[in-house]
Amino acid sequence: MTMLRPAIMLLLLLTLITGSLYPLVTTALGQWWFKEQANGSLIEQAGEIRGSRLIGQAFSDAKYFQGRPSATAEAPYNPMASGGSNLAASNPELDKQVQARVDALRAANPDADRTVPVELVTASASGLDYGISPQAAAWQIPRVAHARQLSVEQVAQEVAKQTQKPMPGFIGQPVVNVVQLNLALDALQK
Repeated sequence: MTMLRPAIMLLLLLTLITGSLYPLVTTALGQWWFKEQANGSLIEQAGEIRGSRLIGQAFSDAKYFQGRPSATAEAPYNPMASGGSNLAASNPELDKQVQARVDALRAANPDADRTVPVELVTASASGLDYGISPQAAAWQIPRVAHARQLSVEQVAQEVAKQTQKPMPGFIGQPVVNVVQLNLALDALQK
């Protein structure tokens, strides 16, 4: 009995610290130092939330750039069901899906090179990727420029503006945020 009392007190103390105090402190610090990130990195335009900078969205209209395909459950880019398709590279169903995506992209982008960037036909592990490489964006420029009745140069300049480069250049690759790029092109046309 003499050892049970200190064990229970230690359990209650650690529960208080790790279950209440620590989460409150980290939440307060996150709101103080990283308010935008702690609240989901939301994109707001004219008082309306248009999405998150960190979660991709499905774009099907020809005037919009398309990101990586999403394999999330129920609906594309569903953040409540993040995950990949779980199809192995040897699975014939994956080959069919990739070939269907290649055919659809080639049909929608007749002026582009026949070699479709791999990231435009394969889903990521999360199914929520917001970004593509500048090369995958460049592959789509002719279609988007034609659909928006803009010059290829105008669209290429916007892609360059929306390309995020890692701070030290040797860590990571440049990424184009598809959601922000599409919203910037919408704003450009207004």
